[in-house]
Amino acid sequence: MPCDNETLVHAYLDGALDPAKALEVERHLETCIECAATLEQADTMRRLVRSEASYHRASPELAARVMGALDDETPRAAPPPWYRNVWTGVSGGAVAGALAASLAFLAVLPPASEALVTDVTNAHLRSIASEHIIDVASTDRHTVKPWLATHADLSPPVGDFTREGFTLVGGRVDFVDGTRAAVTVYRHGRHVINVFAWTNYEGRLPDIATRNGYHIVFWRQGNLAFCAISDIALDDMLELSRLLKAATMPDGRE
Repeated sequence: MPCDNETLVHAYLDGALDPAKALEVERHLETCIECAATLEQADTMRRLVRSEASYHRASPELAARVMGALDDETPRAAPPPWYRNVWTGVSGGAVAGALAASLAFLAVLPPASEALVTDVTNAHLRSIASEHIIDVASTDRHTVKPWLATHADLSPPVGDFTREGFTLVGGRVDFVDGTRAAVTVYRHGRHVINVFAWTNYEGRLPDIATRNGYHIVFWRQGNLAFCAISDIALDDMLELSRLLKAATMPDGRE
């Protein structure tokens, strides 16, 4: 009989739990054979898909529609986890068919660097929890942009898109992937949006990720990597990224 904590095990594997809950699940796994087996099977399947399956990048529009549909989905009885059905096929020898059935969903999500997504999410949460959201408070791009150029040694596009619903409130310096990052801060209603920009990122940037209820949108311009993160609707996040892409092209240093 399945353990009642099985759903938490899936969330633990996805890195979607806070530290306290993750520790609770780790202790449970030490004594629950059913959950330990579930974790091992799911992790094995994830590694198999990542190492063996071909990858086709979804368009930003398709990814946005899928993520929007997931956000709007009404609560309903959860079906069996997709990888449980896949694992049954694998153990029966139907590897190709099982993988094909599951990859239709997996292809929507790029093979993002989990470390990068976690790093950005932690930086966002840290700024909110410590109330260290802004080093320079201003709604004037001619104040924020030069400040970032001086203190972060790079100059990302900065704009006040108040008419579009995104109000510039300031900027600060933070760190992403071990590199100094310029952070432009916007508000959308009562929500904070951190827009990180940093140089010399050589890895593949994901397009869109979700972690702990936060939508994260990545893009690249010139020698700068960008990432916007907030708990607002994904469509709004994509609109802000579009506005920033349309702003003055950054040269990475001013």
